Amino acid sequence: MRKGQGRLLAIEAAALVLLLAAPRFFERGTLNDIWNVAFAVILASAWNLLGGLAGQVSIGYSAFIGIGAYTTALLSLAGWHPYATLPVSALLAAAFSFVVGLPTFRLRGPYFTIATIGVSEAVRVVASGVSFTGGSSGLRMPAGSFHFLRDYSAMVILAVSVVALAAWIQASRFGAALRAIRQDIDAAEALGVNSTKYKLLVHALSAAIVAVAGSLFAINFQYISPNSVFDFRLSLSIVLMPIVGGLGTVAGPVLGALLFGYLQIKLLSSPALRDSYLFLYGGMLILVMLFEPKGLLGLYHRLRGAVTRSGARTVPDAG
Repeated sequence: MRKGQGRLLAIEAAALVLLLAAPRFFERGTLNDIWNVAFAVILASAWNLLGGLAGQVSIGYSAFIGIGAYTTALLSLAGWHPYATLPVSALLAAAFSFVVGLPTFRLRGPYFTIATIGVSEAVRVVASGVSFTGGSSGLRMPAGSFHFLRDYSAMVILAVSVVALAAWIQASRFGAALRAIRQDIDAAEALGVNSTKYKLLVHALSAAIVAVAGSLFAINFQYISPNSVFDFRLSLSIVLMPIVGGLGTVAGPVLGALLFGYLQIKLLSSPALRDSYLFLYGGMLILVMLFEPKGLLGLYHRLRGAVTRSGARTVPDAG
């Protein structure tokens, strides 16, 4: 194991222990905030596998959240234990990602992005119009399916596991192939990388992760509707978090999710600012694109390099 990987593993283990111990020291409101941040970390890190590593910018990931949430709600109402539905949610989302990916991955650049928006909106419209999903009224989870400490633990364990998985993929041959596709898809294919296969695989993996997070969302909130889980604004937020934090890195999506989660909590606490979060996020995106395309992580490395160079220049001459 490399030194850097060992350090990251130790950090993740320590974070998991601290998060699981948090209910002993914090009140319910703080734990809710941690739950929301963990949810954001999962979504940002999962999307980053496709959008950051492979360079395929999808703005339709709310479709996978909705698939997971509705799968859990419908099966729970049919008598399943809510947590027994998680593998089914993951499999259905992965299967749907193949259905979507086979035609859309033939497109490149903005055409692929626009196609994913259309797919997401189509799924939302269908969910709003059919009766078995409850239509626009949505669905409520069965009584007795809520247990906050269990649901909190499941979300933080998933968040830490997803970050660990992202780190492993970054260092693997799979991650190297994805980065080659992002840099130059034609050159990657000339070197023997089957771009369609790799894009489909990473799309399925990230969709399955997001769907499980959607299932946990349904279990925790006990109510879902098309406008809550298929919301286009949610898809935009998922994309913006890794971009602001640092695209194509392990720590970047985590930083972006921490920032977005904190801002979301503060904005929701103020009725006057409750609906202005996308305006604020858009402003942050503009600042990142203009001044630091590598996001918060890039800004950190730039400042660290400047401090190091400044320290080296101020070292007194030995003579």
